[in-house]
Amino acid sequence: MKKNKYWSTLKNGFKIIITVAALYWVSRKISLDDLKEVMEKTNPLYLFLALIFYAISQLVASSRLNSFLKVIGLNLTERYNLRLYQLGLLYNFFLPGGIGGDGYKIYFLKKNYPVKGRRVLSAVFFDRLSGLWALSVITGCLIIFMPRLAIPPIVVVGALVIGTVTYVYFLRLFFREFLSSFVITHIKALAVQGFQTLSAITILYALSFDGKFSPYLLIFLLSSLVAIVPSILGGLGLRETIMDFGARYFQLDPHLAVLMSLIFYTISLAVASTGVYYIFRTQRLGADRLPSVAEVEKELENEE
Repeated sequence: MKKNKYWSTLKNGFKIIITVAALYWVSRKISLDDLKEVMEKTNPLYLFLALIFYAISQLVASSRLNSFLKVIGLNLTERYNLRLYQLGLLYNFFLPGGIGGDGYKIYFLKKNYPVKGRRVLSAVFFDRLSGLWALSVITGCLIIFMPRLAIPPIVVVGALVIGTVTYVYFLRLFFREFLSSFVITHIKALAVQGFQTLSAITILYALSFDGKFSPYLLIFLLSSLVAIVPSILGGLGLRETIMDFGARYFQLDPHLAVLMSLIFYTISLAVASTGVYYIFRTQRLGADRLPSVAEVEKELENEE
């Protein structure tokens, strides 16, 4: 028990160090006064559209997860699953422990339905993996239409095909049950990334940008990979660091890139904050109260 507590503390400390270091890096590279000046000129209509596109992406993401859960025999209504998904989004930003929103979803489902935590974990894992696959596909398409990178299209297409075939083979070999919903879940995964890309495009429009969007979209998509890096506050600082580095590498405007990322972060935080409702109305999740971090950690450790 002491070992697990020590490891949890170490992980949380590591997350804090990464986040603080990333924020410090960005603050040293970007002028806050310049960001404020650009922000004052944003178009609110396009910002609203960016919010709508992102919200739609999360509705589709919730449905995608539910499709994976149905494979393991959890027949949740879309409404209940969305409520739990909203709470998970909120905890991904603010949960002080090392569990995150996924851990809470696993805990709730394990407690309220006759299913093992490991099976729920596998569904959540492949939900995330499908998102990574979709992100790779859209990023690859962008690379094809960026001749300045000098990467032959055949190389990009070949890499995507090989990666997809390997992915499907892995599923067939070890998790055959998820193949039954492969098409629908991965169409939804593409839709999620597609709507988030549309959100990024409308943010650029809001900032009155009229140049080539593809370089900014490419570094935006690459920065999305920070979701797999341990951090706090939903990855604040990490994405901006990558956006700044990528903008300088491609000789773009780093202020625009970082502001684009910060606005996207604010939008995602606004959508995630809708989960606050279920903290005060826990009965809508079929629970009398929300469990503590210690309770969830203990349950997941016992499952292991």
